[in-house]
Amino acid sequence: MTLSWATAGDAEALAQVHAAGFDPPWDAAAFRDLFAGPGVFGLLARDGDRPAGMGLFRVVAGEMEVLTLAVDPAARRQGLARAVMTAALGAARAAGAEAAFLEVAADNAPAAALYAALGFRREGLRRGYYDRGPAGRMDAVVMRLDLTSRAP
Repeated sequence: MTLSWATAGDAEALAQVHAAGFDPPWDAAAFRDLFAGPGVFGLLARDGDRPAGMGLFRVVAGEMEVLTLAVDPAARRQGLARAVMTAALGAARAAGAEAAFLEVAADNAPAAALYAALGFRREGLRRGYYDRGPAGRMDAVVMRLDLTSRAP
């Protein structure tokens, strides 16, 4: 596996990984649009030529926001999400961010466990944040990490 910085030119690969992890997925145009915004950066993990994991982040006004993080189901449990997050948190610190924020679906225990292991703590709850289509809506747990205290 290799981990590299992603750009808008990687939008198709990012969308491919996102589609393997989320329904509904973001398309390549959404990724290109996000890269055009201030403070946005991405990471892409590959298994050979195959995109296997990705993350998109934004650092603005001293805060990092995790926009999305996904790992292809065939590549899970290999440390890709942790590697992507660790690299992103380091980049955010280097950019002067003092805190990181994210939302995670209340029923996504593996992701919540990863974030907690990285030092994120629950800050709140957004009721009905995720639209699951016919299955209804799912709450999002808001998590925060102080980037001034320790590195994961």
